[in-house]
Amino acid sequence: MRPLRRDRFADLVRRQLDLFAEDDADLLDEAAAAERAYDTADREGAEEAYGDFGLVLDSLAEALAEIRDTYAGTLDEDAAGAYESSFDRAAAKRHPKLRGRL
Repeated sequence: MRPLRRDRFADLVRRQLDLFAEDDADLLDEAAAAERAYDTADREGAEEAYGDFGLVLDSLAEALAEIRDTYAGTLDEDAAGAYESSFDRAAAKRHPKLRGRL
């Protein structure tokens, strides 16, 4: 049995996501409001509300990808791959609605 390896980027990524939550609180609030609007929309408004929610999720994913890609650009290829994987896992865990968008 192989011993579990510690994610060397876990602490960095956690801090980056914490800063994102502070710096982009308005965008996160907008996403929560868009999700509520979709959840409470009547049949006629559901499709438009879902589209609006998707647009906000795309904006969140783009903002997170920019953070990820900017930092990954400072690393060598192997480290960048490991960092990107760590970032994507942590971001998807913290923001499950973004799973598959990063």
